[in-house]
Amino acid sequence: MVSLSYAYFDVTRSTRKGNFLKQIDQLIDWNSVEKAVVVHYAPVCDAAKRPTYSGLLLFKVLLVGIWNGGLSDESVEDMANSNLHVMRFLGLSLEDDVPDHSVLSRFRTRLTAAKIWDGLLAEINRQIQAYDITVKQGCHVDASITQSPRKPKTKPAYEVVSDREERDDEANAQLEMQVIEIAQPSVDTEARWIKKGDRSAFGYKQHTIVDGNGLVVAIETTAANCHDSKPLLDLLDKANIQPGTRIHTDKAYRSQKHRDVLKSRGIKNGIQDKATKNIPLLPRQLQRNRMITKVRYVVERTFGSQVRWFNAKILRYCGLAKAHTWHILLAMAYNLKRLPKLFAERQMIAKI
Repeated sequence: MVSLSYAYFDVTRSTRKGNFLKQIDQLIDWNSVEKAVVVHYAPVCDAAKRPTYSGLLLFKVLLVGIWNGGLSDESVEDMANSNLHVMRFLGLSLEDDVPDHSVLSRFRTRLTAAKIWDGLLAEINRQIQAYDITVKQGCHVDASITQSPRKPKTKPAYEVVSDREERDDEANAQLEMQVIEIAQPSVDTEARWIKKGDRSAFGYKQHTIVDGNGLVVAIETTAANCHDSKPLLDLLDKANIQPGTRIHTDKAYRSQKHRDVLKSRGIKNGIQDKATKNIPLLPRQLQRNRMITKVRYVVERTFGSQVRWFNAKILRYCGLAKAHTWHILLAMAYNLKRLPKLFAERQMIAKI
C-alpha cells in the first residue's frame, strides 16, 4: 500500500493541471509579491492560539479558487484540503492546516480596505514584462458588466423622515422632511441597473485596458449605469500609457474631449468614428472602423475567456470596492493563466 507521504512527493510527476501550477511557480518570483502583501497583512496568533497563515499563502489560495472556475471560499478551502497539486503550490504538507473560508474573507477585505490590489496587478505585470511578452505597439479599451445577485426583488419603498406640521416654519424642517428610499435587506446599495437591448442587468461595470496580447494592464470599476467612456482618462493614467502608443476603442468613446486629450499626450487615436444625425460615415471612415475592429478583438477575447474559465459574470461580493477587488483578481488570474503559453511562444521565436 502506497503511503500518503509517498503520494505527496509523487505529485511532482507531470499532469496537465499540476504542470500549470508548477510552471507558474517557476515563472513568478513570489517573494516580491509577498513583500507587497506583508506591508498590509502581518497576522499574529489569536487568543485561541490558532495557526496563522502568510499573506502569500492566502493570495495563492484566492488565485487557485479563480483558476478552478471562480470557486467560493468554502469550495476552495475543500480543494486545498484534498488536491495534492494545490497543496504543493501553496507550500503545504499533508500535516498542515488549510486556512478556512473566514480567514480568506478577512484577508481579502483587509487588502481591499488598504487599496493594494491595483499594486499587486502592477507587480504581476512587471514580472510578465520582464520576459518581453507584453505587446506595447497598441492598447485596447472596453467595458464589461459584472452582475450582482443582490438585486432588489421588489420596487423600492419610500418614507418621509419627519412629518410634524408644527415644525414647517423651522429653517431645517424642509430638509428633515425629505422623502428617502428605504434600503432593502441584502441588496447591494452601490450597484445600479443598466439596460442593454431588451435585457436589464444589475451590478457593476469593469472598464479594462489590455495590451496587444489581451493581457490586462489596468482596470477601473464603476456602477453599471456609468457610461463606458467616462473612466477612459483614468485608465490611461493608471496604465501609464506612453506617447506613441495607439489606443483602440469602439465608437462609444468618441468625443472631442478624448481626441484633444490623446493629441496633447502624444497618444495615437484609434477610436472608431461615429455617425451623427443626418451625417453618415464616409467610406474611408467605415474602412477605418473595420480595421480597428480587426485589432481590438483581443479585449473581447479577454472578457470572454474570463467568463468561460472563471465564471466572471457573477459577483460573489457586495459593494463597489469589493467588486473592484474581484475584477483585479480576475485580471491577475487571467494574465498568469496565459503566461506559460506566451512564455513558450516567446522562447521559440527567440530561437529562430
